Amino acid sequence: MKITKLTLWTVPLTSHDTYYMAEGKTCETVDTVVLRADTDTGLSGWGEFCAIPHYLPSYAGGVAPAVAEMAPVLIGADPVGPEALMARLNSHLKGHGYAKSIVDMALWDLTAQAAGLPLYALLGGRAVADMPLYHSITCIDPDEMARMAREAKDKGMTQFQAKLGADADWQADVERLRAVRAAVGPGPLVYGDWNCGASALEATRVGRAVRDLDVMLEQPCETIEECAHVRAATGLPMKLDEAAYDIATLLEAHGKGCMDAVALKLSKFSGLSAMRAARDLCLTLGTKMCIEDTWGSDIVTATVLHLAAATPTRGLMNTCDLSHYVGPRLAPDTPTRTNGRIIPPEGPGLGITVDADVLGAPTHVFD
Repeated sequence: MKITKLTLWTVPLTSHDTYYMAEGKTCETVDTVVLRADTDTGLSGWGEFCAIPHYLPSYAGGVAPAVAEMAPVLIGADPVGPEALMARLNSHLKGHGYAKSIVDMALWDLTAQAAGLPLYALLGGRAVADMPLYHSITCIDPDEMARMAREAKDKGMTQFQAKLGADADWQADVERLRAVRAAVGPGPLVYGDWNCGASALEATRVGRAVRDLDVMLEQPCETIEECAHVRAATGLPMKLDEAAYDIATLLEAHGKGCMDAVALKLSKFSGLSAMRAARDLCLTLGTKMCIEDTWGSDIVTATVLHLAAATPTRGLMNTCDLSHYVGPRLAPDTPTRTNGRIIPPEGPGLGITVDADVLGAPTHVFD
């Protein structure tokens, strides 16, 4: 099998509710980039990348130039065995991991289709029947956040991420955590996420003010060192996200004792190949994982569901149905949440059917 053509589309995704995060970051309507890799056998593999503006070192407009640079290596190459081809791409083009993630996704889709197996079968096999989800709550008035949490709990959700820091008011963040914790009652997992938007002092003040609650803190500060300081000063468990993006940072965070849980995101780790290795390391370290991506619709959702389904329960904290937060749907047959849990697609490869009408006209074609 040989890759014969690469096609890119750009599709605006709109959040059902405007998403407010620390440092003035918002997510309302953003572009997602979709890749289809066609082959001489008639099989096609799909990938997707969507960046939240001003969030990580990535942007939608950077994907097409990077794919153009990678196209000479990809066209005519055998996609089966993604890790070998990704190693060639990494030698050909240094960095640009977010653009590589969209390619890696399509290669895994093609490999699993060629094997006639659902993707999870190639990632360790089906380890769980279904996976727990978390519900992310935008950073707004505490009472509104509590209402959103109650509504999600009524639909079966048991894990809640409360965004913090949008107004740079640490006392308001204390009220947000208290409101969400009270709304869902004892038992469910609640964690407050600053997305690197707090200083160590601010995060420590919040953490000490809610030490009587059963809550976890997520990535309050930009660096692992700062997060470790907050972990030690508050005594509250810590989930890392933005600062954990490769094997070296995972080992550093584990060594500093501030990685009780970690968010593994496809585009942050340069794709599924590297993220599978990160998943296996976290299983060895005993770190709970959220298996997800930064943003996106059905293609990226299906991909993370396959990796989550192949992750043993002891390591899987939760996963994310990104499709739930945005429209339009790119592949309406992608599984959605039921009673706070979700299953992976069952067909060969990603096991989803992309709606060509939603994609519109391609923006770039490489052949």
